Amino acid sequence: MLRMSKMTDYGIVLMAELARADGDTRTTRELAARTRVSLPSASKVLKGLLQAGLVVSHRGASGGYGLARPAEAISLAELVSALEGPVALTECGQHTAPAVPCELESVCQVRGHWRLINQAIQEALGKLTLADLRAPAPRMPERLVGLGLPAGATGVSGSVNSALPPSATGVRS
Repeated sequence: MLRMSKMTDYGIVLMAELARADGDTRTTRELAARTRVSLPSASKVLKGLLQAGLVVSHRGASGGYGLARPAEAISLAELVSALEGPVALTECGQHTAPAVPCELESVCQVRGHWRLINQAIQEALGKLTLADLRAPAPRMPERLVGLGLPAGATGVSGSVNSALPPSATGVRS
């Protein structure tokens, strides 16, 4: 199973909440309460996001955290990379030359394919922004329809599956 860390999940939740704030600042305590992320975890994640330049902090009575850029200008790829490091499914997919050579490198027939898969994931995450996460997810943004997701996931009329052969959709002619 592919899985990102709990702290990255929390980071995305906290950033989506900041995106909903429409430029207002939120204290760590407010963000923790609104998202139900524990206060220590929220504090830790927000410090990492501050170091990555994705949030700004303001001191004082009306201080707190805010987005460093508009929500439309912060991609999920950037956010996940800031919290997790480079997005890759395998070690060899992260680098053109692995830092630690794989014992199978000399005979591996799929290494180049992993790079393509990693690139596709990176591109998909790059198309999603915090602005997309601001509202509930009843419908997929139009620019993501071409990713070949099932029709039920898109919520868009003229479903993605209409371009697929019947065997791929499970529908028989």
